Amino acid sequence: MQIIRLKQLLLILFFLGAMSSFAVAEDSSAEKVPSEISEIFSKSLYKDALWGLRVVDTESGKVLIDLETTHPFYIGSVRKVFSVGLLLNEIGAAHTYDTPVYRQGTVDGNGVLNGSLVVVASGDLTMGGRTKADGTLDVTGMDHNEANSLGAAELSKPDPLDGYRELARQVAQSGVTRVTGDVVIDDRLFQPFLFRDEFKVTPIFVNDDVVDVNFSPTETGRLAQTEYRPKSEALSVSSRVSTGAAGSELELEVEPELPRDIGTPGAEAVATGVLPIDFQPPFNTKLPLVRTVRITSPSNYARTVFVEALEDEGVEVDAETVKLNPTELLPEKDSYRMSEQVALLTGSPYGEVARFILKVSYNIGADTSLVLLGLTQGVDNMSAALEKEKAILASEYGLDPSTFHFVDGSGGGESTATNETVTSMLIGLLNSPQREVLMKALPTLAVDGSLGFVTDFKKDPSLSGAAGNVHAKTGTYVGPGPSGMVVKGQGFGGYVKTRGGRTLAYHLTVNGVPISTIEDLTQIFQDQGTISALLWRDY
Repeated sequence: MQIIRLKQLLLILFFLGAMSSFAVAEDSSAEKVPSEISEIFSKSLYKDALWGLRVVDTESGKVLIDLETTHPFYIGSVRKVFSVGLLLNEIGAAHTYDTPVYRQGTVDGNGVLNGSLVVVASGDLTMGGRTKADGTLDVTGMDHNEANSLGAAELSKPDPLDGYRELARQVAQSGVTRVTGDVVIDDRLFQPFLFRDEFKVTPIFVNDDVVDVNFSPTETGRLAQTEYRPKSEALSVSSRVSTGAAGSELELEVEPELPRDIGTPGAEAVATGVLPIDFQPPFNTKLPLVRTVRITSPSNYARTVFVEALEDEGVEVDAETVKLNPTELLPEKDSYRMSEQVALLTGSPYGEVARFILKVSYNIGADTSLVLLGLTQGVDNMSAALEKEKAILASEYGLDPSTFHFVDGSGGGESTATNETVTSMLIGLLNSPQREVLMKALPTLAVDGSLGFVTDFKKDPSLSGAAGNVHAKTGTYVGPGPSGMVVKGQGFGGYVKTRGGRTLAYHLTVNGVPISTIEDLTQIFQDQGTISALLWRDY
């Protein structure tokens, strides 16, 4: 087994699909492309690829470079600029998704609730689990949502159960000492949607709906040190991973990756394999090595961790700690009364949530944002939200619906758009009071997010000043081709604050690049970073 297999590496970050063939098209606009950029386009790596580039001065509206502007390119996660940007504009950066807890029944003089507690899911993506002391969210350079695909992650520092613990503290402070009924998660805010044909997403979240499993080597031949979080009876993790000799290969499996028994007693994942004593995780080289297990039944899991938090606060719950979420006990939707509210978790401002989604390219966060946008338009499901989004893009941003095709909110599958559509959207978003929030939420070249590692351009001293002045969402779509893996789409969509004082909106993309190693993929990122730096220097 290889330490990193390319197919495994791309499993989560990129949607695997059938490969279409591309050819380099002749375009009269290509002559507008500066020679140093054309030289990059002409590299042997891109001999069968199609490049697109549109650059617009946001003040004057002048199109500076226009290459393949009307071609429907695969845009991957650049699509998130649309879903997240629209919700940000609709609700504002300060908006919070707040999660209340209501009692159903009366509380006697001893604090006994003769009835149930109901947590009403609000779509709060973090539930207090990433919040730092200053109120901002802890966003790491390598997020755990990519741990299984990239082979590494850096975990955020706050306790992922902080929000549930806070709700439990408030329930205890309200005077409740015992719950004779049950604990229920009301997850009816929107209709669950299927993510990548793997699991359903609901409006309640715990630790981004994953359990983190951390491995560190000990001594050769001995069991590796294994820890997991959150700790809960909802899902335990056991390990038979041993520490291998120096120079041995990593062999590590955590199964099931998608457990289907969450909500039943004894749900467990098991880690097996060998962790070399000298192993260094790829990219960040930091231990522990992180793998994740998907929380496939978020409501069942959230119910259990809340029951556990209540008991930690001295609130006795008569019902079983681990069971299926008892939705049959829910009252009529929207029938809750403020007089029955016993706790409220205030969510992080959406401006912070947008930063989290865009910096790390959090797919589920972008999909949920689209559905939350739909709720502002009176619909509660993914399909209807896509239609409402399309109508907004046409009526408020002047985008032609025939120039884009979105299948979800995150850029999965065959998501396409023209360069003109992407840059028009980027310019439209700048006409919002949220423009600076959006700018700061995007990955920043050579600084953070998915652009943090893009630094090769700094080898040229004339380009080094571009660091920190390019803010762009990356988008990657990789799939199998006739003779191996192919980058169906890789692009940057965002803004360049140039050395000359301009603000440029641009979409740079390449479709149809055969690759054989992960280094080929990272080279595309580096080349696009250099092109972005050239725009900074020369305009």
